[in-house]
Amino acid sequence: MMKEITRRNFIATATLATGFALAVQPVSAKVITTDTKGLVAGEVKIPVQDGEIPAYRAQPATGKNFPIVLVIHEIFGVHEHIQDVARRFAKLGYLAIAPELFIRQGDVSKLSSVNEIRPVVAKVPDAQVLSDLDATVAWAVNSGKGNVNRLGITGFCWGGRITWLYAAHNPKVKAGVAWYGRLVGDATELTPKHPVDIASTLKVPVLGLYGGKDTGITLDTVEQMRDRLKSSSSKSEIIVYPNAPHAFFADYRPSYREKEADDGWKRLQTWFKQHGV
Repeated sequence: MMKEITRRNFIATATLATGFALAVQPVSAKVITTDTKGLVAGEVKIPVQDGEIPAYRAQPATGKNFPIVLVIHEIFGVHEHIQDVARRFAKLGYLAIAPELFIRQGDVSKLSSVNEIRPVVAKVPDAQVLSDLDATVAWAVNSGKGNVNRLGITGFCWGGRITWLYAAHNPKVKAGVAWYGRLVGDATELTPKHPVDIASTLKVPVLGLYGGKDTGITLDTVEQMRDRLKSSSSKSEIIVYPNAPHAFFADYRPSYREKEADDGWKRLQTWFKQHGV
């Protein structure tokens, strides 16, 4: 088992994964690869409260005042798939940035199974994540290229849950898109609230994209979230793809469903434009 990275040394050792996380091998032949032509793309360092964390940034090579999109990774960290998603946003004219949010607790890209990864992720406090995302937004603004008045967020699986929570945390967010993020859970010291707990007071419009065949996020929890959202002013929506499993957007995995993934990506773009991102 990987030792936890101490706060003293995570600053010096923190770098992003190259390629795909070990736990997702073998990679599907359907994987989408987006080039960097016309882009500035690569690793950057985000100053945070106790040092620096690595992030992958992609943006158009020319221009400024780009809308900002936070791209929140799954439990596999900022590996090649998440980096590619950032490049897809950059091709659309966004400054997309994906911070590595587990790095203090461990480098999950080097772990070979989900069972090894889960204990690392379980140690990550929501408060740390939200603070790191605040720092990431500040970095994008301070770079002179990002427009905080057009701030969006999207995330996948673990990052889908965080998308809901960050939309409730930061009033600067104009819109979010949460891909199959967990909605309910036990309140703990590290995870005091879950999306269903913030739904009724949510003010930021979030589009939830879920799979009807997702065995980990059951439809009754999706309906519970929908019901809570009815009393909010956010005008959030949830779309369920009846035949899609969990991780249907992940083109590098067997769970990928091209039709639903393409539809979700189009809905995301429309949602962001509709709400000023």
